[in-house]
Amino acid sequence: MTKFTHAGKEIALDERGFLLNQEDWNEEVGQLLAKREGLGPLTAEQMDIIRFMREYFLKYHVFPMLNNVCRIAKQPKQCVNEQFVNPEIAWKIAGLPRQDGIRFVTLDGKNYFMEPYG
Repeated sequence: MTKFTHAGKEIALDERGFLLNQEDWNEEVGQLLAKREGLGPLTAEQMDIIRFMREYFLKYHVFPMLNNVCRIAKQPKQCVNEQFVNPEIAWKIAGLPRQDGIRFVTLDGKNYFMEPYG
């Protein structure tokens, strides 16, 4: 487990960098998580994607289909891959929990898909 402090509050992450307490997330924490993942400050387009992913998960309790993220956020078809490279990074920045039994796989380093694993 990793911890860091933001605005006087201790924020805990699991061993892979996923936020442990969903209530700790806000857009400032999202920016700090982006920095931990090697990204600069998030753009407005990236924050739109993060907000949508977060809202969708909190409402439906599942990861949204990547093409739907882009369509509903009114962005290009491969927006998640273009903005974050790996969708798992966007998921972490959104402060969402690790999805056990699912991983993101790529064959070309650009396009990702989810697959179950044992």
